[in-house]
Amino acid sequence: MSAFSDLPLVIEPADLASRLSAPELILVDLTNAARYAEGHIPGARFVDPKRTQLGQPPAPGLLPEWSSVQALLGELGHRPDAVYVLYDDEGGPWAGRFGWLLDLIDHRHWHHLNGGLQAWLAEGRALSSTVPAPAGGPVAVQPCANVLATREYLLGRLGAADLLIWDARSPEEYRGEKVLAARGGHIPGAINLEWTDCLDRERTLRLRKDLAQLLAARGITPDKEIITHCQTHRRSGFTYLAMRALGYPNIKGYAGSWSEWGNHPDTPVEI
Repeated sequence: MSAFSDLPLVIEPADLASRLSAPELILVDLTNAARYAEGHIPGARFVDPKRTQLGQPPAPGLLPEWSSVQALLGELGHRPDAVYVLYDDEGGPWAGRFGWLLDLIDHRHWHHLNGGLQAWLAEGRALSSTVPAPAGGPVAVQPCANVLATREYLLGRLGAADLLIWDARSPEEYRGEKVLAARGGHIPGAINLEWTDCLDRERTLRLRKDLAQLLAARGITPDKEIITHCQTHRRSGFTYLAMRALGYPNIKGYAGSWSEWGNHPDTPVEI
């Protein structure tokens, strides 16, 4: 049995600290290269967050070339019995994006460190400067789980009674006042709840304790199929994570997000 078997998706620094030597653990740091070099949680392997995205205009948030994902997971030592713990220093958007990629290959054994590096540091826990060597070569994993929404899929589902679109961008982006694509506005029918509203800034960027009530008050309920997006599916990496932590059964990330939708000439837009 894994040392992590009895833990929820979102774990606390103390939960991780007592399990750092667990053989099944793959600890992933998704901060940035400079921050990682300054010190990271002992045993953590650095992943440049940009490697989780295609990074090319007009829709940089799309999936990277799949061979790149296979190479990345090989470097981390991916294996069927691995348990990932993911963290960044922003409260979870990059960690959520990486967790979504793991869900996409149907590897559900992962956890998010609540509050990420900020929470670890706030408790005065030790850092390390040791850099683990790459574990191995590419692994033959494929996208197989139904957690990815494409533009075509979303167009086909617009207006469905059982669909809810969670726009995790700022209200200014949602209303079309701040335009970061050829067109501003939002996907018709989308509900706007900015991702940062789900964080507790008084508790080092942990998830809000009243998160379930907050989502319910906005109509973001688990009886719907929920597709979440932002500009590049970074911020909505966190909203995907939030719903995953609450046990929502039917959630997807729209990888293209607004950078694809707002730059495409044939997609409907509301202001």
